[in-house]
Amino acid sequence: MAVHLPDTGASDLSRRLDDPQTILVACLCAAWCGTCREYLPKFEDLSSRFEDHVFLWVDVEEHPDLLDDQDIEDFPTLLIQNGNQTLFYGPMLPHIGHLERLLESLQTDSPPPNLPGAPELRRSLT
Repeated sequence: MAVHLPDTGASDLSRRLDDPQTILVACLCAAWCGTCREYLPKFEDLSSRFEDHVFLWVDVEEHPDLLDDQDIEDFPTLLIQNGNQTLFYGPMLPHIGHLERLLESLQTDSPPPNLPGAPELRRSLT
């Protein structure tokens, strides 16, 4: 599965996010960030192992309108949403294994409570 960008494939992205069970995994990054550029291929590879999830790459400087005035200071920052619930929101060390383990735990454990303060990215994309 490919990693989506906010300004390409919008109809497919919106269609997939219409299903409230679909998990959105968004990486909030910046084009100038070397760490983000190194993380992207690993993020793309991980997306092929979680085909039922939607992986989204958001450049925070190109799409500030999607972030509800959130100031992203640490890269990569991950946002994981299921329906209207935020399951994870915050910076993560750029080791793809950390994200992989988090996604696996979300599939087997009860989802955590909604986290306040996260941008309503999913709603902005549909």
